[in-house]
Amino acid sequence: MQPFDFDAYFASQPAIVAPMEDVSDAVFRQLCRDRGADLCVTEFVNVEGLLRGCKNAKRKLRLERPADHPTAIQIYGSDPDRLVEAATIAEAAEPVFLDINCGCWVPKIARRGAGAGWLRDPEAMIEMAARVVKQVSLPVTVKTRIGWGPEKDMPIVDLARRLEDVGVRVITIHCRTANMGHSGEADWSWAAKTREVVDMPVIVNGDVKTAWDAKRAIDETGCAGVMVGRGAIAHPWIIGECRALLDRGVEPEPVDWRARMALCREHLAANVERRGDKRAVRYMRRYYPGYLKGLPGSSTLRNRLNRADPLEEVHGLYAEYEAYLAHREAEGLSVTPAAA
Repeated sequence: MQPFDFDAYFASQPAIVAPMEDVSDAVFRQLCRDRGADLCVTEFVNVEGLLRGCKNAKRKLRLERPADHPTAIQIYGSDPDRLVEAATIAEAAEPVFLDINCGCWVPKIARRGAGAGWLRDPEAMIEMAARVVKQVSLPVTVKTRIGWGPEKDMPIVDLARRLEDVGVRVITIHCRTANMGHSGEADWSWAAKTREVVDMPVIVNGDVKTAWDAKRAIDETGCAGVMVGRGAIAHPWIIGECRALLDRGVEPEPVDWRARMALCREHLAANVERRGDKRAVRYMRRYYPGYLKGLPGSSTLRNRLNRADPLEEVHGLYAEYEAYLAHREAEGLSVTPAAA
């Protein structure tokens, strides 16, 4: 297992798989790595659950080396004392760095003061981050948003400078306010403004849906790299495509139907092993819109998969659809979606 060089990595125009609750587990991280990703971040680790010994929180800390490397752990909570205590536990799992979630907008998290809730009290966020930095020997990073909203002047620029002053090593900025959630367009100009006042790397997040978006985000902002969330859910090849475009100028090509169906089978099988048949079948439904996007007849297949429950029925639907596509291909009809 290669040691992780933090500074060198963030100087290499990184494209990172974002922390996503109930998505970026070990299974999903491996799927992304098999398709060109390197650095991934865990699901959100609730510090209260972790300190209570909650099984789910402890599961998120299990990094299965050497395959699950490099991986960072993201923690979240509203109590600085508990965040500091949990940071020590997370450090013992040996991630490559520790990230603090100060950007989750979901009301049940933010309204309790966790995630983006910290943006309502920037002074408290700075003090909390300083304590976590002092508590652990790992690099500490922060993922946040441009503000709570709808402030005329977002706090992110001054906030980033002060986070750097207390020892935060990287800031990832989702370029929407907390109040926006995922609505509207991400305003990457705030990442550019932030980059101008700090020496630490600034990572752009929000509306990075393709490799071309990643290149444009870096070119327009001058930031160090990008973090990809929902784009990776729909298209796990995206990080590999980012690397090819950024490093070698190789443009993305369409992912053919065989690779897409192989991904469906691989992801389903891995989830059956982790979650059992019934949960795996239902869990996979969120991925089909992206995995099957642009393929002929895919909307009909998705509707049938969304109603299917027995695992055998799902495998049967896969096989039936693969036969349909193979027949179309043999007839010279189009079966290839557009490039992402």
